[in-house]
Amino acid sequence: MSTGGGLTAENVAGTWYQGAMVDETGLRAEAEQRLRSLAGEQARLRDDQWSAIRALVVERRRALVVQRTGWGKSAVYFIATALLRARGAGPTVIVSPLLALMRNQIAAAERAGVHAATINSANVDEWDLIHAEVERGEVDVLLVSPERLNNPDFRDLVLPKLAASAGLVVVDEAHCISDWGHDFRPDYRRLRTLLADLPPGVPVLATTATANARVTRDVAEQLGTGASSDQIGDTLVLRGPLERDSLHLSVVRLTTAEQRLAWLAETLRELKGSGIIYTLTVAATQEIAAYLRDQGHEVAAYSGQTDPADRLAAEQALLGNRLKALVATSALGMGFDKPDLGFVMHVGAPASPVAYYQQVGRAGRGVERAEVILLPGPEDRDIWAYFASLAFPPEPVVRATLQTLAEEGTMSTAALETRVDLSRNRLETMLKVLDVDGAAKRVKGGWQSTGRPWAYDTERYTRVAAERAAEQRAMLGYIATSECREEFLRRHLDDDTARPCGRCDNCTGAHRSVEIQAGAVRSARERLHRPGVDVEPRRQWPTGLKEIGLSGRIRSDVAAEPGRALGRLTDIGWGNALRRLLAEGASDGPVPDEVFDAVVKVLSSWQWEERPISVVTVPSVTRPALVTSLGERLAAVGRLSYLGSLTYRQGPPGRQHNSAQRVRALRATLAPPVADVSGGPVLLVDDRVDTGWTMTMGAAVLRQAGAPAVLPLALATTN
Repeated sequence: MSTGGGLTAENVAGTWYQGAMVDETGLRAEAEQRLRSLAGEQARLRDDQWSAIRALVVERRRALVVQRTGWGKSAVYFIATALLRARGAGPTVIVSPLLALMRNQIAAAERAGVHAATINSANVDEWDLIHAEVERGEVDVLLVSPERLNNPDFRDLVLPKLAASAGLVVVDEAHCISDWGHDFRPDYRRLRTLLADLPPGVPVLATTATANARVTRDVAEQLGTGASSDQIGDTLVLRGPLERDSLHLSVVRLTTAEQRLAWLAETLRELKGSGIIYTLTVAATQEIAAYLRDQGHEVAAYSGQTDPADRLAAEQALLGNRLKALVATSALGMGFDKPDLGFVMHVGAPASPVAYYQQVGRAGRGVERAEVILLPGPEDRDIWAYFASLAFPPEPVVRATLQTLAEEGTMSTAALETRVDLSRNRLETMLKVLDVDGAAKRVKGGWQSTGRPWAYDTERYTRVAAERAAEQRAMLGYIATSECREEFLRRHLDDDTARPCGRCDNCTGAHRSVEIQAGAVRSARERLHRPGVDVEPRRQWPTGLKEIGLSGRIRSDVAAEPGRALGRLTDIGWGNALRRLLAEGASDGPVPDEVFDAVVKVLSSWQWEERPISVVTVPSVTRPALVTSLGERLAAVGRLSYLGSLTYRQGPPGRQHNSAQRVRALRATLAPPVADVSGGPVLLVDDRVDTGWTMTMGAAVLRQAGAPAVLPLALATTN
């Protein structure tokens, strides 16, 4: 499946390149020796590994390597680095997306005899030292996170020097460049500028294990940016079969979340070695890890919200087999290298077969058999829909952002947030895309408009959305298929060598039993439906609101107390029921008895400093019957006074997506109820807590009206 750069009888012995004879026989022998230092005395270069190394070292061209996990892609760039450095080339710059990947790569580089250093968010205090080492030629490999490429100081001061002196540029996990890929990252788009600015003859290598034909074409085209054909030539693409003969794939379909958890706990006792249990949300990692620990399993939760030091400790514990499993989101993915990983399980299906194959590829790299088990759930589609809703904003929002920047000059993200109705994450992602497209520029102090013409690519965004929807349908097809599972996944990666694997549950007919002990299911149900999660009050006002008198820390005399919610919308326990109850378009009505009884349990376990004496509800536009009935029933069962609802002076404020605009809108219209609230603590009731600002502003209104304390209570929280 390779294209270009292959070995022939004429070029094995030697090659004339740029006026000099290259001894390819000696070069390959040197490469083989480097490989043995890296991977052991029995290691030998694959043909495509040598083709890639030859393209980089001899021809100094650009190459894309699409090969399965464990094939040895990192060996290519570390060996090429060693060979290039020995011939006087500058350091290799590797753009790498994850800290876990960087840590593994630094260790591998040392084994290959090259000195590696990294610049990322976790070692800010070392940056100056590392920059100095690079300038002195003491660093062979510099690993850079893609986020650094968009940092103004790094982009303007450091990156030009690296581009001018680099001996090799490597783009790891290159599928992130393409918005057709399952893990597109806007910061990777900055690479087009870096590649275009490279001097002639600087080789470039991009690697990935998960790229279908469309992504491969897109990445190869972007690699060619700025490369004139007479200097570097077209991108060499080396694409191999993606078969993983150690993986044994299976799907287990169970009806409820408690059945899946009980089955998981029982099966974990039978699985050999250690592994990864993937989930779709941060909340699920915490829920599942807590339940499995209750069942006696040594596990830890791992996500992008885990403290960096705790993440490193968890990785090391799994690598040292001190844990049975990490319960993780996709934050533990690309580059995590544990060759003897014995299993990968998913509680919830990723949104595409490509993403799924990338994650299961962590298993079985150094063992003969690894179990790969998917436990899909009905909530998966809701979670897919949520992440799909975070796509690139509609054109009017983008145009308004560019207009604001043009009028105001340099603006920080926080200041811009007060003028653009997007959440912080979506706003930053949009700005990064505009930066790469040349319409905006990140500078010290924030963002500027460049004034350049810019076109909203409606057709492309529509096609990407359609591709995402097709991937989701394909994932449902994988779950339902009666054909070979590995062949199904590889076909969706456009691997035309895919054949029935003979190992999966469908090929062998050995489907896993779905029988579970009733007691185990009850135990899981009790854990999942244990009501109550904490809702921490807001402590700081959003930036950009000084003109309305709100800045800095929220004063204690208007602040809410710590609150409670029945569950998280992202939970796999109460989250399922709450998502149905609060779904857009769901009918409004009185609070269901099962939900109400659980909320009463939340109240009974609440360790408040002083018991509330009254209930006030938040006025709801979409679910007035639900919220009012909840407030009234809580007042009745708790023998509290129901004081009615907060009111709107000028009508409801509508929906805002970011903090500053939400606070501004609520402050302009939210008012206390007619009744006196000064008699004692007030229980403030709403259906859901999203940003937390409605509860914060409601508490402030009640406190200003005389309430000595306000205790927020909601059915659901999105955090």
